[in-house]
Amino acid sequence: MKVSDILKLKGSTLYTISPETTVNQAVRIMAEHDIGSLVVIQHADIVGILTFREVIGLLAHNHGTIEEVTVGKVMDKNPLICTPETDLDEVRKMMLERHARYLPVVENKAMMGVISFYDVAKAVVEAQGFENTMLKAYIRDWPEAGNS
Repeated sequence: MKVSDILKLKGSTLYTISPETTVNQAVRIMAEHDIGSLVVIQHADIVGILTFREVIGLLAHNHGTIEEVTVGKVMDKNPLICTPETDLDEVRKMMLERHARYLPVVENKAMMGVISFYDVAKAVVEAQGFENTMLKAYIRDWPEAGNS
């Protein structure tokens, strides 16, 4: 299974912000759209990602306030990125090694979407369910001994 399989099911809605956006504005966008990350774009390039992890870190550092801090000051400036052709096993490994919950998907410098740890887990569970169903059907149709 590949990242493109997840994107087909998930759709292509993208939410991005600039590094100059305040974290306060970014949090409102995330809450309004029920999303856990925003890709940070500057001059058509991905320059970072803002997730709830960076927001929580900022809140902890500022004793519970966001103030007027810009996204560029707190974003992850080196986000993991994958392509639509990246195999899901590789994505799982990447996410686990870096404790990343969100990965922008890029093809030929164009952002195709963002996949989350939840998206990956759901795809794996659904694939395993399909395999289990197929195996059970195969076993149910297994020829009896002596019927060759």
